[in-house]
Order: sequence, then structure tokens, then C-alpha cells
Amino acid sequence: MKRGMMPTHPGAVLREDILKEMNLSITKAAQGLEVSRKTLSEIVNENAGITAEMALRLEKGFGVDASFWLDLQAKYDLWKVQNSGRVAHIHRIAPNQAV
Repeated sequence: MKRGMMPTHPGAVLREDILKEMNLSITKAAQGLEVSRKTLSEIVNENAGITAEMALRLEKGFGVDASFWLDLQAKYDLWKVQNSGRVAHIHRIAPNQAV
């Protein structure tokens, strides 16, 4: 993955492209997904990620494939780690040479 622009958090997609377009409140959507308002609010406000279970709930609730949500989350997570500097010093590990 390139270090360019930060990928969109899946919560932003949920907020802008689903909830706003459907004129749904977080409370109403949370009820339909059978999760707490707090859980959905944390995702929509980009303070929590999409789990596999949530991706399946979103697929069943809104008809958007679970793999779409998980792919967005994976891209977002990878970008964050790559740009954190925490793994920059790690290099490929060479195999042991036979003696």
C-alpha cells in the first residue's frame, strides 16, 4: 500500500453514504442492526473500527457486502500503521544459510 492520502474510514462511508442518504438517525440504525447506539456512534464518529460481525450486520441491514466494509477497514488500518513509524525499522528476514 502506498503512503499517499489517508483512506476513508468506513464509519465516514456509513455516515455519509448510508445514514444521511436514508435519513436515518444513529439510534434508529442501531436498533435495526441490533447493536447499542454507543457502538454505532463510535464507528460513525470514526473512533472504532468495523469488526467482522458488524460487517455482516451492515450487509444484512443495508445490503452492502460485508467484504466491502472489511476491505475499507483493512486499508484504513494498514495506512495508519504504515504511517505511524512503528514498523519502519523492520526489514526482510533472511533465511539461515546451510553450514
